Amino acid sequence: MPVHEDIKLGNENAAKWIDNYCENIKRLGEAGIKVVCYNFMPVFDWLRSDLTRGHDDGSNSLAYDNTAVLSMNPLSSELSLPGWDESYTKKQLQSLMCQYKEIDEEKLWNNLERFLKAVVPVAEQCGIKMAIHPDDPPWGLFGLPRIITNEKNVERFLNLFDSPANGLTFCTGSLGANIQNDLPAMIRRFGSRIYFAHLRNIRLTGEKSFEEVAHPTSCGSLDMYEIVKALVDSGFNGYVRPDHGRMIWGETGRYGYGLFDRALGATYLAGLFEAIERGV
Repeated sequence: MPVHEDIKLGNENAAKWIDNYCENIKRLGEAGIKVVCYNFMPVFDWLRSDLTRGHDDGSNSLAYDNTAVLSMNPLSSELSLPGWDESYTKKQLQSLMCQYKEIDEEKLWNNLERFLKAVVPVAEQCGIKMAIHPDDPPWGLFGLPRIITNEKNVERFLNLFDSPANGLTFCTGSLGANIQNDLPAMIRRFGSRIYFAHLRNIRLTGEKSFEEVAHPTSCGSLDMYEIVKALVDSGFNGYVRPDHGRMIWGETGRYGYGLFDRALGATYLAGLFEAIERGV
């Protein structure tokens, strides 16, 4: 469930939108929802520089090249991504970028804490687990701060409001873009607070650069077996999705969400879980 930019900015309208968010949590609880995934990324959500990076097998996928991104101007770029909020007009986007010039990482942390202190108690009452999604990619962009990026920051986040209702969406593709993040170790450390697992593979192609690939370990830079094993060893019993997918077999559609590749990913992940749970 998206978090309004005024909440992230912590401005005079934040309280109103936080109250609305709490009301939505109550309604979701009444509807039987158990986990709410959200993020605290300013303005752009997830970002890629290439929507159709071609691969030797004829497929294509999303990719991120840091040099290309550094040359982009978000106010004039024609790149449009499924993760972006396309409801912003150019004038609104300019206004947001201007407002965020006053927001550094510490201010964003403070605004996140304010949000959690209001929302998590409501989630507790409604039987809902809040599961923040890490920033994708896990570093600042266009002068905008990003804070859910590594093990140290995840620990700080969980300590902002220490409650079983305050937890994580563990996205391997997001956190895995930073080579310093030891994903199995992070899962074993925070496993009791992981309620939603976004499991996908990426291939690191340079410093702060990567491309999305098929889910199996052999296709990329992440050890999917060890990641799933860490989840099983931690007693994970939450929700799982194969997350992003390539375009394969001539499919066209919403960039990053190839149906066929995600179906293959789902069966691969189900096989990993069954084998590991059986001790194979």
